[in-house]
Amino acid sequence: MSRTDFSADLPPELAPLVTGSVLNEGRATLVIDAGRLDEAQRGQAEAAIKEAAGRRADVSDVRVVMTAERKGPVIIAVGSGKGGVGKSTLTANLAIALARKGVKVGLVDADIYGPSQPVIFGTQGEKPEARDNKPIPIDGKFGVPHLSMGHLVTPGKALAWRGPMAGSALGQLIEAHWSKDTEVLLIDLPPGTGDVQLTMVQKFKPAGAVLVSTPQDLALIDAARAGQLFDSAGVPVIGLVENMSGYACPSCGEVSNPFGAGQVEAAAQRLELPFLGRIPLDIEIRQGSDHGKPPAALDHPIAEPFLAIAESLQAWLAERN
Repeated sequence: MSRTDFSADLPPELAPLVTGSVLNEGRATLVIDAGRLDEAQRGQAEAAIKEAAGRRADVSDVRVVMTAERKGPVIIAVGSGKGGVGKSTLTANLAIALARKGVKVGLVDADIYGPSQPVIFGTQGEKPEARDNKPIPIDGKFGVPHLSMGHLVTPGKALAWRGPMAGSALGQLIEAHWSKDTEVLLIDLPPGTGDVQLTMVQKFKPAGAVLVSTPQDLALIDAARAGQLFDSAGVPVIGLVENMSGYACPSCGEVSNPFGAGQVEAAAQRLELPFLGRIPLDIEIRQGSDHGKPPAALDHPIAEPFLAIAESLQAWLAERN
């Protein structure tokens, strides 16, 4: 993948709209700022850009990603390229850690097909009220208002929705009645780089993204793909988190690394991205997440890694502002 300048190939009136572009094995991805365009103009701009960029000999396919600036809380996406790496656990505990540090934070569970935040927060079975056809986030008991598709459908029910429906559901969750003093909105994205992620970067462009991976090589490869999506959309990667990093035997205290150790930090150095920290493989984290008792809410050493990552995110937000 390489950054490529398409400005010379586009009509003069459209070139200034392009905020980022990459070319990867013949696929061109162009990000345009569509904040000042109406719906008809967006369609015309997309068609014209695809046609113009597609004329290049080194381009076989063109994808246009439209973004628009949005007032309201700062949106931070938490993503991974692979499922099962603890992304939802990190998002929930990071939100709680931020709240403990005085940040007014909300959380959207954007994993439409496999929501888990109601379990982690202990709000299973609760239904959000609505006002003006928009849901009102559930307050919960850890100072983090949150919304999930798990609050809106029957628990355990499988959703067989096509991409546009999932994207529409994401919009309803993000455009809910969040408190006016909400400063940060964490988005727990599903694994991969599918329709929900594309809707996220097109319609609700995040200020930044945190990537989560276990130390395994396969997980890192998938995390790199997620990073490429954010990069192509002009969304800065705030940093990488290594989860399930080190297991301390409860009997003897010896630390082992069943998934490896240090690979995520090494990848961050290689990509010149910040390394935000490690979360250990600990049964207390698993038990707390399964029983609605997130460890970041405890006055216990198990909360410290989450508080440290929250501190790094706070510093990034302060520098951004």
